[in-house]
Amino acid sequence: MIIALWAAPRSRSTALFRSMVEHGGLLALHEPFCNISDYGSTTVGSREVHTHAELIAAIRELSATRTVYFKDTTDLRYDAVLADRGFLAEVRHTFLIRRPDEIAASFYALKPDMVCSDIGLEGLYEMYQAVLAAGGRTPVVLDAADVVDAPAEMLREYCDRVGIAYRASATTWSSGERAEWAQSARWHKGVSESTGFTATSTTYADTVDNNETLAAFSRHHEPFYELLAANRLVP
Repeated sequence: MIIALWAAPRSRSTALFRSMVEHGGLLALHEPFCNISDYGSTTVGSREVHTHAELIAAIRELSATRTVYFKDTTDLRYDAVLADRGFLAEVRHTFLIRRPDEIAASFYALKPDMVCSDIGLEGLYEMYQAVLAAGGRTPVVLDAADVVDAPAEMLREYCDRVGIAYRASATTWSSGERAEWAQSARWHKGVSESTGFTATSTTYADTVDNNETLAAFSRHHEPFYELLAANRLVP
């Protein structure tokens, strides 16, 4: 089986990935499509692959004997995935969303030269529609706020929907960085310091309230957030 977590950036997706690592029994891949786009390669099992098509083939091969779980963010567009109707149909796709105004402030703090598509919700909605158009099962949608508010309840339902056992122990983990995200460690500082799903109250200098560019980015993505949120799991 292949389980995909497609996430808007800055949506606590690495925390959910960390939970799935703690779950055990899964071959967990951290942002393999993004790694190829950003760094030119990624490691899948014991193989290094250099194109998205090679990555899809490697994931399929490994899934013959393992349950493969990967998470990626949709601030980038993965044409090879969108074009592979078989992959879209056979994978158990899941989605993680967050309010666009919150994404904008968090992303801008790390990358001030961000562009509108970096919010990722439009790309996430495109992926959602592509899965349905390819005949895939309706994706499972989680909202980051719900996961933080009720982690055990949301994870139990999430695991049930994708067909893996729920393990209460997966709601917590040991703090520390992991080798999977060493290349992009500055983006995962929060989860590296965490031991579970916790709400944060970070104050940002630039937000949609005082930065018109961020406000415009957020407004553009708000309809896509609402469309996905209408189909989310509700705790």
